Amino acid sequence: MRTAKLSALVAAFCVLGCVAQEPPKSKPAEPAAQPKSTSSQESQPPALPPGAVAPAGAPAAATPAPAGVAPAAASDPSAKLAMPPGDVDPSKMATAPASGVHPPPANAAPVDAKSYILGAEDMISIMVWRSAEFSGTHMIRPDGKITINLVGEVDAAGLTPEQLGISIRDKLKKVLVDPDVSVSVTAVNSKRFFIEGEVGHPGEYKLVVPTRVLQALVNAGGFKDFANQKKITIMRGSKRFYFNYKKVIEGKNQDENIFLEPDDIIIVK
Repeated sequence: MRTAKLSALVAAFCVLGCVAQEPPKSKPAEPAAQPKSTSSQESQPPALPPGAVAPAGAPAAATPAPAGVAPAAASDPSAKLAMPPGDVDPSKMATAPASGVHPPPANAAPVDAKSYILGAEDMISIMVWRSAEFSGTHMIRPDGKITINLVGEVDAAGLTPEQLGISIRDKLKKVLVDPDVSVSVTAVNSKRFFIEGEVGHPGEYKLVVPTRVLQALVNAGGFKDFANQKKITIMRGSKRFYFNYKKVIEGKNQDENIFLEPDDIIIVK
């Protein structure tokens, strides 16, 4: 009897031991979450390193928009067409000058077109708007005339540039409709005077504007140390005039401070 009870207890302990040693059943591990790719990552291929060549069949990488261009304009073909080309010269988009208004040439002489009297050997520039065949540079001949295509000889000496422009315009009306003419002086050769002797800068001077003897001497750089300032001679053809610098600057003998004429020669001894 006692032996049967002991056998039953041993069997019970064995069963309990087996149950305790059995490991618990664990739940299957969930797979790791994969990062979701954005639409931009799916559509844009990876950037290639400098100098690398994309494999055949691979989509081309997006070209960045140029500086100063909005992304929409860079990607939209119609927007590109609406953009002005970058090599357009703004000066070519300027409107034509108003009638009668022309910029003077870069080498134009500083003369007044309304008062300067043209003479032989003067260089003039004639501009006819939209008619290059009538435009050009001319030297007034010794007979005082110039020659223009399809017009012939035109008197120029003795006229102002403005008067000459009107004369040419009237003659061009025979071949052009409402011609627009501009005349400017590029070099003054017909009016000049000379200073020689004891002055700072002897030589030839252009008589562009009315000039008196005192002004001419100042422009020549004044006198040298041993110049005779009391008896200065002005030669005009066969005539002789005298100028006393000392008296004139004191306010005396103002009648000696005469206006110079073309080809006058001032002599300072």
